[in-house]
Amino acid sequence: MIISASYKTDIPAFYGDWFLNRLAAGYCLVANPYGGPVQRVALNRGAVDGFIFWTRNAAPFGAALDRVAELGYPFLLHYTITGYPKALDAATPAAAAGIADFRALADKWGGRRLVWRYDPVLLSSLTPAPWHAANFAKLARDLRGATDEVVLSFAQIYRKTRSGLNRAARDADFEWNDPIDADKRSLLAELASSAADNGMRASLCGQPDLLPGLLGAGLGEASCIDAHRLSDIAGHHIEAGGRSHRQGCACAGSKDIGAYDTCPHGCAYCYAVSRRGTAKNRRAGHDAEAEILGSTLGARIG
Repeated sequence: MIISASYKTDIPAFYGDWFLNRLAAGYCLVANPYGGPVQRVALNRGAVDGFIFWTRNAAPFGAALDRVAELGYPFLLHYTITGYPKALDAATPAAAAGIADFRALADKWGGRRLVWRYDPVLLSSLTPAPWHAANFAKLARDLRGATDEVVLSFAQIYRKTRSGLNRAARDADFEWNDPIDADKRSLLAELASSAADNGMRASLCGQPDLLPGLLGAGLGEASCIDAHRLSDIAGHHIEAGGRSHRQGCACAGSKDIGAYDTCPHGCAYCYAVSRRGTAKNRRAGHDAEAEILGSTLGARIG
């Protein structure tokens, strides 16, 4: 089983203490966001084939990565660096800090373990297409040699996404839009070209309808839960069993151990947080000894 930690929240940035405690315990509990039963997920060496970590700030997670490696688990780190303005990314580290951390991790663990994410691509009056083209090209140059892949995707406008963007747009006086597919393909082709110029393969996450006509531009389909890459890191075959977590996704099967409404980064387009204040409160009261992520002190589950 591959463990995802986590596309629901930023465990490396905010919950490394909880992760290390659950790793030592050999299991965690995971809430069903739709009201189903709580699940117990084994985290012992016999049950886990490897970890996929997702973050915008891996700096606090160094001891956890060391421990994962000591225990013999292969791991892959998806690191999002976009350089967006604060109106869109309220509390993520500056791009320069992310790049420095990314490169330090690549030096320590090897670039095969790291994947750069430039997603979601959001079109707004603050970040129009020409801005993305120039911004992405600079980031790609700064990350050259530290990774061989960058994952792209356009913002998917879920209910939480729309609500968060509209709220941020009112507060910071900007406009946002979800462009037509032709405009998306045009920008994706430009970004893929910049990626190739800097030794990276560009891949598209969860949006296969945009791929026709772009394969010749060097853009492929992303497999973020990547059993092949994880196998390379492990030095042995890891089975890509199970189903991906959403339709149109090329990921291998995995089990995510995160929780919604727990990430206080404050990204305006986030699909996993209803309101940043709620996430900040849950982070402030977070119980690192709890069996389940998102439990607050005095309110443990399990």
